Amino acid sequence: MELSKRLDWIVGKLNKCEVIMDVGTDHGYIPIYLVKNNIASKVIASDINKEPLKKAKINATLDGVLDKIDLRLGGGLAPLNDKEAQGIIIAGMGGNLIRDILEADLKKVKNMDYLILQPAQNPEVLREYLYTNNYQIIEEDICKDEGKYYELFKVKYKKGDYISLEPIFYEISPSLLNKKSLVLKEYIEDKIQKCKKVIEFITENTEHAIQRKEELNKKINTLEKLLKAF
Repeated sequence: MELSKRLDWIVGKLNKCEVIMDVGTDHGYIPIYLVKNNIASKVIASDINKEPLKKAKINATLDGVLDKIDLRLGGGLAPLNDKEAQGIIIAGMGGNLIRDILEADLKKVKNMDYLILQPAQNPEVLREYLYTNNYQIIEEDICKDEGKYYELFKVKYKKGDYISLEPIFYEISPSLLNKKSLVLKEYIEDKIQKCKKVIEFITENTEHAIQRKEELNKKINTLEKLLKAF
């Protein structure tokens, strides 16, 4: 089984451990890969809907690894028992939802060796939450797959790790800026172009429209300044 670029990127961030949970497993591709490549002895594959679990069961059966994949119905970390897994993957959901999942089961989160979080939307919401709520940022990364940018956070709960930054740095990773990531450079350039397009569509001269244009131009200026780091 060959993973997509994004999924392959995610599994490349995992440390080998006994049990890993994949939240929102969909077709079960990641759990199958993990047990077949001895990254985990067992994977708890959960989903809030029955249909994805049925597909995951079929795929795991065809690959001969169903005995090592524990399929569970439920949302977030609810299907997981305390201290049952050492690693957690939450990928493909919005940053707001991932934040809410972590907050809802913080006791379980605190016992994890690490969490791999890969939001599909609103990564800035998740970054601000992680930076300001006692998470150790082990690694941040960004990739581009089929024309879309994805951000990833590898974290561990650690009391006392608190970072408060200017708002722009919740949107643009400071650590990737320091690394001068070329994908991040493209990402910033893409954001600038999107802001410019939005400005083009604002044709009204209302107070709200004028204010919105000013906000977007200010953001463009800030992003252009960040590009000078490369």
